[in-house]
Parts: sequence; C-alpha cells; structure tokens
Amino acid sequence: MKVYSHSKLSAFEQCPQKYKFHYIDKIVIIEKNIESFLGKAVHSALEWLYLQVKEKKLPSLDEIILFYSRIWQENYNEKEIIVNNGTEEDYRNKGIKFLIDYYMKHKPFEDNTIEVEKEITLILDEKGEYQIKGFIDRLAYNLKTCEYEIHDYKTSGTAPSQEKIDTDRQLALYSIAIKEMFGKDKEVILIWHYLAHNKRVHSKRTNEQL
Repeated sequence: MKVYSHSKLSAFEQCPQKYKFHYIDKIVIIEKNIESFLGKAVHSALEWLYLQVKEKKLPSLDEIILFYSRIWQENYNEKEIIVNNGTEEDYRNKGIKFLIDYYMKHKPFEDNTIEVEKEITLILDEKGEYQIKGFIDRLAYNLKTCEYEIHDYKTSGTAPSQEKIDTDRQLALYSIAIKEMFGKDKEVILIWHYLAHNKRVHSKRTNEQL
C-alpha cells in the first residue's frame, strides 16, 4: 500500500530528489525548530479545549494557558530544538497570546464541534493500493447554515492572499473526504485561523472544482 499526504506531495513538488532522500532512502534528518514546536503546542492546547467542550465543560482561560504551559515545559528540549530568531521565552509567550486572543474571540465555543484531529483517508484507485491520509484540526457542523466546517489552525506570522487560499489543496482534499463520508450534496466550508493575526479566512469549492 502506498500512503501519501499533502505534505508529501508538496515535498515532491518542491524537490523530487529531497523527497527521495527523505521518504524513500530515509537518510535526511529533519531538524526540529521552534516554529514547528510552537505550532504543535498551540494545536495540542486547542485540541484539549474542544475535547473539554464536547464533554460539556468550559475550561477557563487560565486552565487552557496552564495546559499549554505544561505541554511546553514537558516537551521542550533546548538541545534538540533550533531557535533562529528571538528566544525560547519569546515563542512561548507568543503561543500564550495566540490562545488568549482565540479564547476571547470564540468563547463559549458553541459551534457544534463534531471531532478534533479527525483522520481522513482518500482511496485513489479501485484496489485501494494508493491512498491519501490527513488529519483535520477540527470538524464542526454549523446548525444555522447546514454546512460542515473544516477548521485549520496556523501559527505562522504570514497570512496568504485570498487567491492563494482559494487554490489551497490540503483542505480541499479534506473536503472531498468529508463529502464522501456525509454526501456529495453536502456543503463544506474551509476555515483557516491565522492566530498571529487573530482572524479567520474562509473558502469553498464546488464539486466540479474538487
């Protein structure tokens, strides 16, 4: 079985030789950097938040910050993680700001979240030998608009243009998977949360585009 992902496809498009070294020969060592560590810590905190909400609990802002701080402290290793600009404390505080802004903007989180970190699989051939797998940060069903919402969190400092968002492949692939699960006639909206800018960006695809 050949299993691919959006990140694998992107790696091949950027440099087929690097893809070969990394995914086939497995001789490329991927260095850990503070940006990716920050992203994982923030994602973990938001995942925990929505799991609590699904259980009819509403954590306080202090509780989510404490959870994030514990994740950071337990997993940060200064010998393994590369910090190119700023300090470890700068990045840790940046994550705290992201969470405070998000919490204050979206509380009490009543958007009918269905799942967090939902795994999706797309079968690309009749025998099922070729597949694409991925994880949706958060899947919700909007009771007012009757749309499935695919939410994705971004911690990078830059936000792309709407034109680039409208051609994004990753969430479009996830959209195909959701339509296969719930029906091709269902409406799906793609939502990116650019946490550094405290804003949401939306996009949709027609079945023809998908």
